[in-house]
Amino acid sequence: MTDVRTVDLPGVTLAYRESGCADGPPLVLLHALGERASDWDVVLPGLAPGHHVYALDLRGHGDSGRPGGYGLEAMRDDVLAFLDALGLDRVDLVGHSMGGAVAYLLAQAAPERIGRLVLEDIPALYPRPASAVPDESDTSVHFDWAMVRAVKAQLDSPDPAWREGLRRITARTLVVAGGPASHIPQERVAELARLIPDCRLTTVEAGHLVHGARPEEFIAVVAPFLSR
Repeated sequence: MTDVRTVDLPGVTLAYRESGCADGPPLVLLHALGERASDWDVVLPGLAPGHHVYALDLRGHGDSGRPGGYGLEAMRDDVLAFLDALGLDRVDLVGHSMGGAVAYLLAQAAPERIGRLVLEDIPALYPRPASAVPDESDTSVHFDWAMVRAVKAQLDSPDPAWREGLRRITARTLVVAGGPASHIPQERVAELARLIPDCRLTTVEAGHLVHGARPEEFIAVVAPFLSR
């Protein structure tokens, strides 16, 4: 059973989906840019059956608040405030794409709060050509276009400290790469894995949307890692 809840944090209200084993170790799931907590539903039953799972709508997404101030650091701080609000001292953390960047920023800022870390098809971030301007004519989307602009600008010109900080991560880490079909440079994903001290890399030939395109294979590599 999944319960949909909200929590008021400094500057934003976050929506989240709570499920799993009530007395199991806590697991937090962070979605990609433009997605929402329900994106994890396809893998949730097999991903962590023994965990107490919290799948978040990050700020500007889904049913969470749209405060107008956006960025990866703000999302990182929201997740940390979420842990504090729910009294979660130490969690396992899974992040896909943008959610993976938020996850590793949190793991380097508060390493004592993260037990196991899973990063799905996210690279070590370097400056890149400016992203195309999104077509914002669709007003039916479940995210704030201002958030998309802000996050894409950060991904185009990332803070070098984010990459340097990967060496401070103490969590045992699994990086899941999507293989050649992904638009993410796989050599950068491999570099991310090399920079994190206690990390291993595995590839699921699925493209960027690993857990959505190949849910059974994603579960097969991630669930044993989380259960050890």
